[in-house]
Order: sequence, then C-alpha cells, then structure tokens
Amino acid sequence: MHVLLTGSTGFIGRTVAAALQRAGHTVHGGVSPRSQGRQPGGVPMDFARDTTPAAWRPRLEGIDAVVNTVGVLRDSGARPIDAVHHATPAALFDACAQMGVRRVVQVSALGIDGSPTRYATTKRAAEDHLRGLAARGELQPVILRPSVVFGRGGDSSALFMNLARLPLLVMPGPMLTARVQPVSVLDLADAVAALLGSAQGTTGTVVCAGPEALTFAQLVASLRAQLGHGSAAVLRLPDLLTRLSARMGDAVPGVPWCTEALQLLGSDNVGDPSAFERLIGRTGTHHSRLVAAAWR
Repeated sequence: MHVLLTGSTGFIGRTVAAALQRAGHTVHGGVSPRSQGRQPGGVPMDFARDTTPAAWRPRLEGIDAVVNTVGVLRDSGARPIDAVHHATPAALFDACAQMGVRRVVQVSALGIDGSPTRYATTKRAAEDHLRGLAARGELQPVILRPSVVFGRGGDSSALFMNLARLPLLVMPGPMLTARVQPVSVLDLADAVAALLGSAQGTTGTVVCAGPEALTFAQLVASLRAQLGHGSAAVLRLPDLLTRLSARMGDAVPGVPWCTEALQLLGSDNVGDPSAFERLIGRTGTHHSRLVAAAWR
C-alpha cells in the first residue's frame, strides 16, 4: 500500500514508518516546515495551517491509507493545539472521504475521557469527527489510544530514564498515585502495521496498553532496576511546589512537565490490553523489559 504518514519525523512516526516499510508498504512521510531539512523528499505539510480539505486533497493522490501520528502536549504559537489536534486532522479526514481513501489510523491517547484539559478535549474532538465519517460509511477508521508510550526519542521517556538514574527522587503527589500501563513504541508501531495488513478489517477504538498497571513512581523504580541500580529514596513534593514547578515548566518549550501534564495526572491512564495484544499477536512488552526492548 501507499501510506501517507503524518508526523513521520517524530518519536512515534519514525518507528511507525520503519514498521510499515518492513511490512512492504511505501511510506510517504509528512514533514513539517521545521523538519524538512532532516527529511528531504518528504511530503510538506503544516498542521498549524492546513485546516481545509483542499490543502490535503493533492497529497492524497495515489494514497491507499493514512496514518496520523501528530500530537503536542501544550499550546504554542508555532503549534496551536486546536489546529494540530482537531482542525487539521478533521480537514485531512474529510479529504480522505472525498478522495476515496477509506483506511485511516488515528493515533490518539488513553485517559482523555472526562478530562477538561485542552489536550484531551481537542483529541476527543478529532475522534468524534472521525467517528461521524465512519457512521456515514465514508471511512473505515481505527483510533488507537495508547497509554504512556516508551522508547528512545520520546521526551517523557528521556525524563523517566533521567529520573531513574537519581538516588533521591522528589516527586509530585500525582506521580505517586496515578497509574499508567506503559507501552513500547515498537509494539505500537507493530499494531499500526497490522491494521494495514492482517487486521485490515479491524475498526473502532483500540486501547494500546502494556500488560501491567503501575504508578509513575513504580515505573521509574522499574527502569532504575533495569539499569542495575538499587532502590532510590522517594520524597513527595508538596502540592504548592508541584503547581509552581508545573508553571515553571510552562515557560520552557519542549519540557514534558507543565500545567497540562499535571492536570492529565488527575486520572489513571489504564485499560484492557487484550484487543491490542490480538493486533500484535503477542503479549505486549512488560515494563520490566522496556529498557532492553525499547530503549537500547
């Protein structure tokens, strides 16, 4: 198949591109204006501005399927979250319906139901638009909702690995209580490849989660053990300082810790991994093997 892959230079997109190519597909990698120098020959696209179907129709000529992996954690002038998560994907989905590209894979996120954050509301809006097109029989989409995705190249993964090297951890309260089911980026990419191959008949929403739930603090402890270190001392950061540190993170572009991240920690990021495991044909990578399987 000829696959248009958005976000092909990003953390998840790079891994998905490799998995699709191994499966024999031809990947047409979308690149933003900021990334064109790193991927000559990619398909230029700007998720901050390409908010009409007309902008996408020429890019869909000869395309059999679309995979959207673009996402941001916070709003910025260069990457407005409403455009990146909702307006532009909706325009892309409409263009797919108009051009007869029925197979669409949307990489969304787990834990967004009920969350009032802009991250969650914009992600849900794109999902709702895609489901509306599916209900009218115009597309055959799949929405993937991964828990925390772990692997080399991910900003949050790098943060967890850096924390795992420290003998003393001072953690915000939510990181001691909120649960996640970390999923290997390689497993997630294999699921995308399956959806364009052996599982082409799969539609709807698929939770993508690892086999065991644990708190962020337990995840860092697991990574620390995998690095060969003993247990670290863990202290709880007072709530006032937690909020202050998140606001400080708001001022530093690219840092995964910010007010939006703190709000997202208000609920668990967990789910039943059985449908995901059926897609990839095996049990997902356990958190105790993430360093060997997804980092090295």
